[in-house]
Amino acid sequence: MSFRIVIEPGRTEKNYWKDLWRFRELFYILSWRDIKVRYKQTALGVLWAVIRPLLTMIVFTFVFRNIAKMPVDGNSPYAIMVFAGLLPWQFFSNALAESSNSLIGNERLISKIYFPRLIIPASSIISSFVDFLISFVLLIGLFIFYRYLPPVEIFLMPFFWIMAVIASFGPGLWLAALNVKYRDFKHIIPFIVQFGLFISPIGFSSSVIPAKWQWLYSLNPMVGVIDGFRWCIVHDAPNPLLHYPFYISLGVTLFFIGFSIFQFRKMEKNFADLI
Repeated sequence: MSFRIVIEPGRTEKNYWKDLWRFRELFYILSWRDIKVRYKQTALGVLWAVIRPLLTMIVFTFVFRNIAKMPVDGNSPYAIMVFAGLLPWQFFSNALAESSNSLIGNERLISKIYFPRLIIPASSIISSFVDFLISFVLLIGLFIFYRYLPPVEIFLMPFFWIMAVIASFGPGLWLAALNVKYRDFKHIIPFIVQFGLFISPIGFSSSVIPAKWQWLYSLNPMVGVIDGFRWCIVHDAPNPLLHYPFYISLGVTLFFIGFSIFQFRKMEKNFADLI
């Protein structure tokens, strides 16, 4: 079905969300392009999506288990507990880096034609999610290696997948808009990712945080996501849905997505001039 885009004062604002649907083919094209380009001209290709989390898991297991002697959630192998936290964090860090630089990387496209700019960071999130699904295969490999049968809660994991996407898209969208105006953010984002790695419950359990600081710790939106993943994978892990810190993380996640969309729409009209 063909359609016509008419650009006139006030029309863009009125039909913005309809235009997102009308330009869905552009969304598919950009997502597929990002997926293909990610590992183009690399010797190992998509295997990097497995190698990176595998090596990180080995380092975390050695440091937090053998040196720091961190306690374990449930009675599952420590490597599986670590990987249950590492999976959503790797997705978040990749999605944040890709989406925050997505507008700058599509400078020519933005400056030449009209389309809802929201499509660009959204497509970069999808390409990162494909990496996440490839890394998930490694988790299945760990199940086989340790002869480990996950709990029945693993069937609830898609809920936390959606939460991880929202938690990644909110900050990524806001940083993408800021990065167009202030190029300093390309230097700040790697620091945010590195800092977040050590304040998120990847190599340790959230239970090690003192009760009086749980509310502050849960302002990190990835705390709720990681705790949810761990509950779905690790036997006897605490159910985050029964504790208030999870809902603080969920609230922060929903606030960020709403705030980021508002700010992105506010700044979007100037992207072509600033970029």
